[in-house]
Amino acid sequence: MTATTPSEAIPQALNPDLEAALNSLATATLTHQLQMRGIRGTFLTGLKPLQPGKRMVGRARTLRYVALREDLQRTYGGGINAQKRIVEAIESGDVLVIEARGVADAATIGDIFATRVFALGGRGIVTDGALRDTPAIADIGEPVYHLASHGATLGRQHMPFSTDEPITCAGVFVMPGDIIVGDAEGVVVIPVALVEEVTKDALAQEEKEDFALERIAAGESTIGLFPLSKERVLEFETWKANRNNT
Repeated sequence: MTATTPSEAIPQALNPDLEAALNSLATATLTHQLQMRGIRGTFLTGLKPLQPGKRMVGRARTLRYVALREDLQRTYGGGINAQKRIVEAIESGDVLVIEARGVADAATIGDIFATRVFALGGRGIVTDGALRDTPAIADIGEPVYHLASHGATLGRQHMPFSTDEPITCAGVFVMPGDIIVGDAEGVVVIPVALVEEVTKDALAQEEKEDFALERIAAGESTIGLFPLSKERVLEFETWKANRNNT
């Protein structure tokens, strides 16, 4: 069975300013910035937020489930298995990301382990499988994203296999230490090496979009505003200066 990677070996790129900036940015904006850099597969497809009004920003910690094989179920599912190890290894600021192969008819985590994740300072849970005890997890009031809900335990379809290793969740490759951002639309994965430049450019993008929305709401055409044309850059810069001074 794979041992949990020491947390100090997993990148920790977030600081309070960067975290605050990411908490203000839409996952759609961040996804666009990554697409502009040629990275197209970063938004986790098909997952629903239990708390649409809650934002989520944190460092990825990963758990991988493999398909059940009955002769190995006791080996991987018994004792202090991978699920229990990663839950107990969560640190403040972490997001638990679970690979469950898109299986919707067996749980990947229930309310007891979810409670422990958040008690240790976890910022969220993301699974491309099912939750168990979904109403109770919702009552915790913290960000959780899931594919489905199901009453059966993980042993119906899964074996806990490894922790803090690269996984694929909802079609996206996730490395331990990647930055996970969630909003009402869903979840995006930002490579840790790109998080500062992506955040900076995303802030600039949303500022231009705020300008465009204000003008379009006032009745102007989208032409020249979205995207912003060279002819309107000076107008935008004046608008930005005035906004920043108020």
